Amino acid sequence: MPNSPMIPTVRRRRLGATLRRFRNEAGLSLDQAAEAMGWNGPKMSKIENAFQGIKPGDLSELLKVYGVMDPSVRSVLETLRADTAKTGWWQAYSGIVQPAYADYISLESDAVQVCVWTPLLVPGLLQTAAYARETITGITTTRTPEEVAALAEVRMARQSVLTRPGAPLELWAILHEAALHQRFAARPATMREQLRKLLDASELPNVTIQIMPLGSTAHPGLEGGFSLTRFRPPLPDVVLLENAGSATYVEGEDAAPFERAYERIRATALSVEDSLVRIAELEEGLRQ
Repeated sequence: MPNSPMIPTVRRRRLGATLRRFRNEAGLSLDQAAEAMGWNGPKMSKIENAFQGIKPGDLSELLKVYGVMDPSVRSVLETLRADTAKTGWWQAYSGIVQPAYADYISLESDAVQVCVWTPLLVPGLLQTAAYARETITGITTTRTPEEVAALAEVRMARQSVLTRPGAPLELWAILHEAALHQRFAARPATMREQLRKLLDASELPNVTIQIMPLGSTAHPGLEGGFSLTRFRPPLPDVVLLENAGSATYVEGEDAAPFERAYERIRATALSVEDSLVRIAELEEGLRQ
């Protein structure tokens, strides 16, 4: 079901938050900015809080008020504005996909790069359908078989960002080796197929995979997994932290510690070349 115009979408929220940041950087109060546009304060507040959209001409004028003249920045914000009313493919699964997950899929579809650290599972963007079904079934306590199948379909559909025309998503995935030792009693071939998919995906020029070895030294990733999602400026990076039944988003300057942590995790993991060798060894071992 499409979003109601009165329900803020993630794109509208990000546009509003970015406009608020530009207003603050310009040293203007809400009322001062509204007066410069010939608006009242409540209208400006609704735009910044994503309860009201903004027309293309108004966006252009507002950016002038804020002194934002960089053509590339203005282009990014206009694209975001134009996309706020678009219905994403994932909304066909609105009865299955929780709002926080839908928000992340929307962010992922707009991103230019995702850096993910996953200590326990293969990232969704790299999963096979069989692996997705097995892990969703194992994790969930309330989903029906039909819902599990639908969620696996969503994970497969998400992967189209890696091969989209023109500007495919850049993915840097670091997996802990322990996640690759998982065995599925119901279908032993599942992990072998999953390992083969990792090797195949690594051949894409926009996909980089590293493995954190079992014998690694201590690193910041010991505190748990996270995804760092990057966008074209001026949109801030977003970090996703997941745990059972909930998701937390960290944005803007608050994402900086995770960027530093990811660099240390990346430095601690095996090199890309050695990682692919390790995956191939594990895949070969499952053939015997």
